[in-house]
Amino acid sequence: MKWILAGWLLFIVSALFFIASAWRTGDMLALSGGIFFLIACFSFLVPIVQREKR
Repeated sequence: MKWILAGWLLFIVSALFFIASAWRTGDMLALSGGIFFLIACFSFLVPIVQREKR
């Protein structure tokens, strides 16, 4: 389970870098894609974290 969480955290970090790069260049399409990717990463993490709390 630790490796799964570590993998998702790496996806979140890469989404944040993607968002920062898109923001810096002013690419709104890439920025919205990065934000949606970040939201998707968190939505996949929710069931994993809830299962671990039980």
